[in-house]
Amino acid sequence: MPFNEPVILGRTGLKTGRLGISSSYGAPAEAFEEAFERGCNYFVVGSFMKGRSKEMIRAIQNIIKKGERDKLVVCLMEYTHSYLIGQRHFYKGLKLLGLDFVDVLMLGYYPRKPRQQVMDLALNLKEKGEVKHLGLSGHNRKLFPTLVGGPIDIFQVRYNAANSGAEQDVFPRVGGDNRPGIISFTATRWGQLLKESKMPPGERPLTARDCYRFVLSHPAVDVCMTGARNLMMMRENLETLDAGPLSPDEMERVRRIGDHVYGKPRSRAV
Repeated sequence: MPFNEPVILGRTGLKTGRLGISSSYGAPAEAFEEAFERGCNYFVVGSFMKGRSKEMIRAIQNIIKKGERDKLVVCLMEYTHSYLIGQRHFYKGLKLLGLDFVDVLMLGYYPRKPRQQVMDLALNLKEKGEVKHLGLSGHNRKLFPTLVGGPIDIFQVRYNAANSGAEQDVFPRVGGDNRPGIISFTATRWGQLLKESKMPPGERPLTARDCYRFVLSHPAVDVCMTGARNLMMMRENLETLDAGPLSPDEMERVRRIGDHVYGKPRSRAV
């Protein structure tokens, strides 16, 4: 089945497209609006609001002007681990976005459980209705199962053909009726899975679409994050939506390449 049907993002109840869209790579507003028209409604803006975020902000405002705010899922990614700085960034971001609330506040890149002060800030914003759901992103796979049952509604987990440990350490340990939403990032392993120089002898590089299909082929993953530098790249990424899960032969090839890029022996659960 193609990936062009929306899913429910875990216990949040939010309906999202299968590809999440990052503001960080420089695509124009037109590209973000085209992605939205294709059903990709999970938009992520960094709290620092650097210049590259301006085009996504413009796209969000254009979509809202059309009366479609209720179809958007806006995520503000907060990278600072400081209560005071985080609070200032949040309200600055909310003002620049022109919103009264964001659907998701993502606490970015935590190797361990956030300090209580940071959680107090996040929970206070949620209590006031300025944040609807809380997420946490990080590389420490073993952290996520310890957060099950807590206030974090969404787990953003590193997962790709080379870094596939979430298949053992996260996905089977965070399920259940009240499961968090699962979002993956680094599907291309920062572009390494696309480089000819990283491939096994005689093997052609993967495409970004191969990488996204690999991630979305796992039933535990709700949304796979993507980034685009221009409209053409966005359209190439959106081709993923018309494809379905990898075939067994395609999966074997992608895993073989992933193992080679990983570069170390490893066992994989059957």
